[in-house]
Amino acid sequence: MLTRDTLTRVAQYAGVALLLAVVVPSVVFAVPQVAGADNSYVVLSSSMSPTIHAGDAVVVDGVSPDDIDERDIITFHATGATADTGLVTHRVIDVVERDDGRYFRTQGDANEEPDGELVPAENVVGVVRFHIPYFGYLVQFVNTGNGMLLFVVVPAVLLVLNELWNFRTALTDDEDPDTPAEND
Repeated sequence: MLTRDTLTRVAQYAGVALLLAVVVPSVVFAVPQVAGADNSYVVLSSSMSPTIHAGDAVVVDGVSPDDIDERDIITFHATGATADTGLVTHRVIDVVERDDGRYFRTQGDANEEPDGELVPAENVVGVVRFHIPYFGYLVQFVNTGNGMLLFVVVPAVLLVLNELWNFRTALTDDEDPDTPAEND
């Protein structure tokens, strides 16, 4: 039979595990430099499935275009017909050297055809070093009113209430005549 102490300990370990499961990816997403990268982004489409899914977060390291090879997954500023989408994360399927510079032919893993335009080297943000599955959904939720309430306001209120409780407890302990005085 499980004792109260055992259940408390299990709950504490579960709480720490849950906290780490949220805090570590949050730190990496907010400050990608801790993982040796430069930027992080939320993936909005499934064009890179099954490798990277919509709702994943990608951590991107800015590198020299000379260090980008076929099979690398890059994030870049879209041009031409896809310019309205802003940033795109696709796989390099060919590196094209021209007199006016280096270009990359890209394609989403889920797409049957390569992207319509070559990506100029100056449009490349960097190479995807790793991705955090589903974490982008959390980032998007936190940026909503309900998410801000749940992840910012509620914890702040709980911290204030906890401090008030500790302050009240300290005051009542000092005033309680039945509490034995400590020997100095």
